[in-house]
Amino acid sequence: MATMSLNELDDDIVRSMSVGAVFSDFGGRINSVDFHRKDDLLVTASEDDSVRLYDIASAKLLKTTYHKKNGADRICFTHHPSSVICSSKYNLDSTGGFIIFLLLPESLRYLSMYDNRCLRYFKGHKERVVSLCMSPINDSFMSGSLDHSVRIWDLRVNSCQGILRLRGRPTVAYDQQGLVFAVAMEGGAIKLFDSRSYDKGPFDTFLVGGDTAEVCDIKFSNDGKSMLLTTTSNNIYVLDAYGGEKRCGFSLEPSPNATIEATLTPDGQYVVSGDVLEQPHRHPIMLEMGSSSGYVRCCIHCSYVLDTQWHKICCGASSCGY
Repeated sequence: MATMSLNELDDDIVRSMSVGAVFSDFGGRINSVDFHRKDDLLVTASEDDSVRLYDIASAKLLKTTYHKKNGADRICFTHHPSSVICSSKYNLDSTGGFIIFLLLPESLRYLSMYDNRCLRYFKGHKERVVSLCMSPINDSFMSGSLDHSVRIWDLRVNSCQGILRLRGRPTVAYDQQGLVFAVAMEGGAIKLFDSRSYDKGPFDTFLVGGDTAEVCDIKFSNDGKSMLLTTTSNNIYVLDAYGGEKRCGFSLEPSPNATIEATLTPDGQYVVSGDVLEQPHRHPIMLEMGSSSGYVRCCIHCSYVLDTQWHKICCGASSCGY
């Protein structure tokens, strides 16, 4: 984790970045991480079925909860700093032919980190949730599952508020204003929806030409002008969010047993990506827009880097494997 307080990055700042704190108090791999939008908090979900809450200003672990029944896979903050949404790893049966709502698997849980309590279960998905995001403006959130559906939820009610049936592995993301959301589907298609009238269908569709790999992560830039895509073949693309034109692309080494997630810096000038190469090349990579070269940070991980996130303008976080 590297700390800084500048609005814009340059190559010298990137090269000078160093480790601010290392958290290694978990077992196995970190499945996902998320920053709170306003507070200096980080939450992680790990393979040891734990959810951990960190204060990134003081670099302290605040809370650990274990979820042995359902596991902890994808995770994201709600608007409240001590509440998160977590997807399940276990007890997801896609072959049972469920017809009664009560028998559907508890694929998503609304958790209170303050008192280690499940506030609500969300049932509907029949397979693993692979994409999860919270609306920046209200209590809505979205989930994409390997059951080929995207579901739209409201934290205040148990039932699903909307369903999109898609081909392939769906990936979802809201823009920073919460007015538009993007859904990636089979064949490199990116569909844009108005979050207020998504039932009318997408208002635009982009195609990532020449790459048929599934998109495993989407992020919008802070100014809403760019979309960052990471594919299952470890290709990274930056698209114009208005017209869909490809601004730049990067190809990393393939990782058959894991997918990586890249992120944009707050100024939108650099892409931060994981690295799956063997030692001694285990580190996040900073890629400059419009350039095919990577700027290697000084913070070295003990294993391959899978997930990278950025918090406002002050801090970056990355998770590594074993």
